[in-house]
Parts: sequence; structure tokens; C-alpha cells
Amino acid sequence: MKKEFMLKALENAKAAFDAGDVPVGAVIVKDGKIIAQAYNEREMSSRATAHAEVLAIERACEKLGRWRLSDCEMYVTLEPCPMCAGAILNARLGKVYFALKDANAGALGSVLNLNSYPLLYKVSVEQGSCEEESRALLSEFFKNRR
Repeated sequence: MKKEFMLKALENAKAAFDAGDVPVGAVIVKDGKIIAQAYNEREMSSRATAHAEVLAIERACEKLGRWRLSDCEMYVTLEPCPMCAGAILNARLGKVYFALKDANAGALGSVLNLNSYPLLYKVSVEQGSCEEESRALLSEFFKNRR
């Protein structure tokens, strides 16, 4: 896992924070290069599905001209929710690194594990770096919202 990619995902999370959205950022990497990046845009776009992971997947598919991303890796600042984990499995991503486990909605091992359902594609998952930075950004965001 390359910390530089998680740091780029964290930059995207900070952009979401600055835009007034839950600070989650994601990047997709192919052959050691970032091919797509995104941050949560639910508040800006008024779309429930505008999560960083889904947006990054859409951008990567558009760039590559295909929906299968098995030769790509995703770096994301928070463990994906059920919707995003489903999108990851459907896109056949090769590997997912996440910075911070999500005890409320994590769907790649914390609350539930969509990766363990039978007959579905399995993605390699690893908790990566920048856990403290991601936690601090999320804590500050929700502290300011209360």
C-alpha cells in the first residue's frame, strides 16, 4: 500500500469537509497512477448516491471505457458503507485500502461484510494508513455540526 495514495484520498476528504459534506475521499489507482478521485458530494448535488467511492468508480469506468476494474485499487478514508461496498464488488475492484473502520455503517468487515456473501466477487481488503488523520477530520466535522 502506498501512503501517498491514501494522503491524496485524505486531500479529497478535506475538500468534502470544506464543501460542507461528510469528509470522505477516494482515489482509484491503476499501474501506480491515480486515474480517478472523488469526495462526498451529497450535500452539493442533493444526490443520496454521491458518495466518494461511487463517484470515483464512475470516473474510473469512464476513463477506462469499461466497468470491470479488477486491475485497479481504491484508497478511501473511511470503510465503505453497504451501497459503496456493493459498487466496489460490482466493479470488481482488485483491492481496497481504507484508513478508518466505520463502526456505524462499515460493510467490508466492521458492521457487516458484503465480501463474505456467497456467489459474489471477492475484493481484497486492507486497513491502510492515515487512520488518525481520517478520524480527526471526521470528528471535527461532526463536532461542528452539533
